[in-house]
Amino acid sequence: MKQITIGKGEVTGSEIALGCMRIDALAPKEAAALVHAALDAGVTYFDHADVYAGGKSEEVFAQAIGMNASVREKIILQSKCGIGKGQYDFSKQHILEAVQGTLKRLQTDYLDVLLLHRPDTLMEPREVAEAFELLHRTGQVRSFGVSNFNPLQIELLRRAVPYRLIVNQLQLSLTETGMIDSGFNVNTHFDGSVDHDGSILEYCRLNEITIQAWSPLLHGWFQGPFLGSEKFSELNAAVDVVAKAHGIPPVAVAIAWILRHPARIQPIVGSMNPARLRDICKASGVELTHKEWYDLYLAGGKKLP
Repeated sequence: MKQITIGKGEVTGSEIALGCMRIDALAPKEAAALVHAALDAGVTYFDHADVYAGGKSEEVFAQAIGMNASVREKIILQSKCGIGKGQYDFSKQHILEAVQGTLKRLQTDYLDVLLLHRPDTLMEPREVAEAFELLHRTGQVRSFGVSNFNPLQIELLRRAVPYRLIVNQLQLSLTETGMIDSGFNVNTHFDGSVDHDGSILEYCRLNEITIQAWSPLLHGWFQGPFLGSEKFSELNAAVDVVAKAHGIPPVAVAIAWILRHPARIQPIVGSMNPARLRDICKASGVELTHKEWYDLYLAGGKKLP
């Protein structure tokens, strides 16, 4: 598995990360098999959130990997906080309490990366900064980032926080390409010209913030996989052509399409099937041609102006 630098090099980890949102649904032996399949495939980056299964996902992961000092030094642990019951909460108290809970559940003394999960319009940037400063000074969190933020929300936070924000986790897949579409459709009145995200793709590239793609194999708002779906028959046919050309499974093509982008986007894959995860990881090191990338984009139902 190819290793990449996150942000400006604050963190180094596998170019494909395993998202552990659904690991709580696995039996202990199944969870262990999944985690060790990931490690065997070269995955070193693991993404969590305190809200996943109410924290159980973090607990199951720690038990599955057999957390100890030797294991801990070989992996990158990232978690997210800020989602409460019926609210988002970036208060200093909530952030500190959330991290304490995550560290306990993951059986570790520190997180490599902490992300704020979804924007809180009641955010007080200086209060967030105070929480980050304490967590960093005490060694509980080494680096920080955000998730689902637009450029101005990041800028607002950056004015107060004394540390670089190295990650922005955003939805991106072959069928969910809004951040790319708007860049193609500048100065038009086509549907794709609607910029929902404030040119977040270009902003992150300019500021050396690594985009992590969540749900890279799903369409819509968790509506299911697009691979194998009759709704996306043209896309699946195009994926099969590329898969055959490179000798990789179709699922690896969908991930290789994301990896091909020069923004150095890191897919967060959520498969809980060890065999499928191994197939996904075959995307690492595969570079699609310029034409293959565009063929897949268009097959996903997109149009160029």
